[in-house]
Amino acid sequence: MSRTAPSILPAAAPALAPESPVEWPKRAVRTLSNGLRVVLAELRTFPKISAQLYFRSGNAVVARTAPGLAEMVATVARTGTASRPSRRIEEDLRRMGGGLGTHAGADSSSISANGLAEFSDEVLELMADIARNASFPEDEFERERRQRFEELKIERTTPGFLANERLRRVLFGAHAYAVVAPSEAQVAAYTREQLAEFYRVHYVPAEGLLIVVGDFSTDAMFEQVEKVFGTWKAHHPQPPAFPAPPLQTGRHVHLVHMPGTVQTQVLIGNLAINRRDPDWYRIILANAIYGGAFHSRLVLNIREQKGYTYSPRSSVNALRQYGYFTVQAAVRNQVAAATLTEMFYEMDKMRSLPVTVEELESARSYLTGVFSLGVATQDGLLGQLSTVFMDQLPDGYLETYRERIRALTADDVVLAARRHFDSANAQIVLVGDRAQIGEQAALFGDVTEYDASGAVLS
Repeated sequence: MSRTAPSILPAAAPALAPESPVEWPKRAVRTLSNGLRVVLAELRTFPKISAQLYFRSGNAVVARTAPGLAEMVATVARTGTASRPSRRIEEDLRRMGGGLGTHAGADSSSISANGLAEFSDEVLELMADIARNASFPEDEFERERRQRFEELKIERTTPGFLANERLRRVLFGAHAYAVVAPSEAQVAAYTREQLAEFYRVHYVPAEGLLIVVGDFSTDAMFEQVEKVFGTWKAHHPQPPAFPAPPLQTGRHVHLVHMPGTVQTQVLIGNLAINRRDPDWYRIILANAIYGGAFHSRLVLNIREQKGYTYSPRSSVNALRQYGYFTVQAAVRNQVAAATLTEMFYEMDKMRSLPVTVEELESARSYLTGVFSLGVATQDGLLGQLSTVFMDQLPDGYLETYRERIRALTADDVVLAARRHFDSANAQIVLVGDRAQIGEQAALFGDVTEYDASGAVLS
């Protein structure tokens, strides 16, 4: 006797639960007499503290004289101070159940540390020691320089890196943001004295922001901060002046030749806005619908329907002075032109027609949900606070973020796309074999060809 298996119909997706309220921790802000801005947020979910000390100078201030130097300064600074060699630092961290990191980007340098709450004073003292007394040991400097050489060799064979480097040079021109990474020759020219001088000039309290999140009493933590950082005295550096980025008119294709590649890295970009612009909420919502989320139009088109690539995406990239919008994907050589066509089709559609009610609600839920998850941990909250205070965003930015996103309409999305998705003047970067993609590239504008080091090819 035969049996027919019962049909199993897909169940409808359950409705979203009501959005949970965010319980904002107690927060306090003060400025020490030396100019150091201090932000404290009590979050007693775990007996730990996380702290980050920022300085408002990064790779941009030395982009024309020693590209990437700020990154090297940050890397070597953590390897030893006048009283703590590298091994002692690691031993102290293990005893405190903590971690330590240093970083430099285009606009800032930072020292981060965390540890068990009972060692909060020692965590702060370690951060202050690195911020004030880094010794830049010669052997550590040479080791980190050799490591950077190896990283650069890998980057010069990485299509994604080469595409981003070329786009930044095109979009920003003579502005310092054009420089993404140094050359090997520039790294070879670094000196220990250069690192020490950058550190002396830019690691100063008047340029500093200290954020501490975790299990502590605000009043007691302010006393600790004053004790550790209050005696720190230094000058106030003058911010450098940078020329404005060039005005791009019309599409232009920049082809970075990598012989023998079977894939093409596709990258489209144009100048956009930073977080202080009133359109910021609009553009991030428009981006989520276009290509910034996994359920976006770009993913549905060139991944799900066309099968051109696994993970296309678009991004709004905010720097301190400017921002820029990008669209990218890695595709088979044969469909490079087809991919660009669909990217521009979806971009122009966003600029022309209102999004659907379903798309709008889905994107709003996505952005508010990601935001809620991002403030649920110490590190997440610290990251959000750093964005607010480093970018000098208005009071209440975090508390009203979800409300502002939910208030946006389909008209707001069209407005953002028309203003900031600059289809007509977008710059196109293709990284791949010019024999395979040269003719496709020419369909989208005049083409300039480069090698992996950035030299123009004839």
